[in-house]
Amino acid sequence: MPTPRRKKSDEAIPTSRVKRAASIGRLAAGAAAREGATRVGNVGRSDEAKSARLSKQQLKTAEQMVDVLGTMKGAAMKVGQVLSFMDVGLVPPEHREEFQAKLSKLRDMAPNVAFKDMRKVIERDLGDKLGNVFAEFDETPIGAASIGQVYRARLHEKPAGWSTDWAAVKVQYPGIDAAVRADLQNLGIILRLARTLAPGLDVQAVGDEIRERTEEELDYELEAANHRRMARLHRNHPFVVIPGVATELCGKHVIVTEFVEGEGFEQWKTKSQEERNRLAEIVFRFYYGGVWRDGQFSADPHPGNSILLADGRVAFIDFGLFHQISREMVENQAQAVRLALARDGDGLLEHLKAINWIPETAGFTPQDAQELAQQLVWFAVEDEDARLSQDHVAKMVFEATDPRSPYWGKTRRATIPAEYLMSIRLAGMAIAVCSQLDASLNYHRIVREWLFDDEVASDLGRQESEWLAQRGRSW
Repeated sequence: MPTPRRKKSDEAIPTSRVKRAASIGRLAAGAAAREGATRVGNVGRSDEAKSARLSKQQLKTAEQMVDVLGTMKGAAMKVGQVLSFMDVGLVPPEHREEFQAKLSKLRDMAPNVAFKDMRKVIERDLGDKLGNVFAEFDETPIGAASIGQVYRARLHEKPAGWSTDWAAVKVQYPGIDAAVRADLQNLGIILRLARTLAPGLDVQAVGDEIRERTEEELDYELEAANHRRMARLHRNHPFVVIPGVATELCGKHVIVTEFVEGEGFEQWKTKSQEERNRLAEIVFRFYYGGVWRDGQFSADPHPGNSILLADGRVAFIDFGLFHQISREMVENQAQAVRLALARDGDGLLEHLKAINWIPETAGFTPQDAQELAQQLVWFAVEDEDARLSQDHVAKMVFEATDPRSPYWGKTRRATIPAEYLMSIRLAGMAIAVCSQLDASLNYHRIVREWLFDDEVASDLGRQESEWLAQRGRSW
């Protein structure tokens, strides 16, 4: 009899650097060939024709990147998610709608692993049989991520402070740590490919940051500690909920947290304008507020990490990608925003030089510095309601990274230190989430509330201000 073919869900994760580099290498070679062909083919073409040809090349490369990275569990897929942080911007605006459907699958493309293999990870990590730890355990995963799967289970007893005895159990794929480390060794190949899509990418800085953050994300004990820290910081918050953590059931490859039920992001999009505005403000206050208020923040604000509860509060989950920055770094960024909002180009230029965002040799003028800063805070510059769309975010990414942009000659000369990348990435992602809600908010006043101690201008702001007065500052 012929040997039966193994199901894709039961395939072992390749951990060899050579094997995992092969598919990436083929993709990179193809992209390089297309880029070379584009350069040759553009000789004698008009500017309009050159631009159209480059656009098609970027679209083809980006689509193949999604295909290859999406089928890999590990850092390769994680890098793909990081690079798609805006959900737009990897291809020129004229191809964005065409590319959206393909890109949207990237977060969900991690293949399932058979439960018998996942069960071994759970029992080995917790040192006991599944039935001894959980009263019930649903073997069908309720979610999949780049390095693991999430299951729903019921505990024998409800932990103190939890509203339920049901838990979310996140389990790493067996062998994923070796696969991720193989991917990290191949990171240069992936990032060189990404640079064909975003020529302004600082490969060295981004690579170092991804390596450090990805290593941390592999450690679920560290994630549990981050989760507990965020829960403490948001205890009794009026509209933010951080589910509890079952510390005694968390290991290096398993994390058990309070299960929360509610409406996902796709349902948020169907709500009234008023409710979408409210939800966008909660997202903005949670992620941005974490930076300005505490210097500690979840650095992965994609839509799947927020759940609208029945009482109107929003639960935030998944703190594997977590970052902490010093008070000095927070103040450096805050001062840059203050100067940008004040349109003080001279002061801003000197400040950006002092914190090493712009080298002395870059030849920046005060106007250049102001334009660079406004690329980062464009949505908050004017004192008015801003109704952001995904086109706005796409335009921002295009202007910052595409060589056809009028700002390209300026932004490519900036040298923002790598340690700031996560908070800047967070800012872009949070705004991208708000844009998907088609929300209308006065971001300017919220930012001034944080950075200038202005009077709060919204009901949510007043609720949070009262809560913060009781909690106190974390530093």
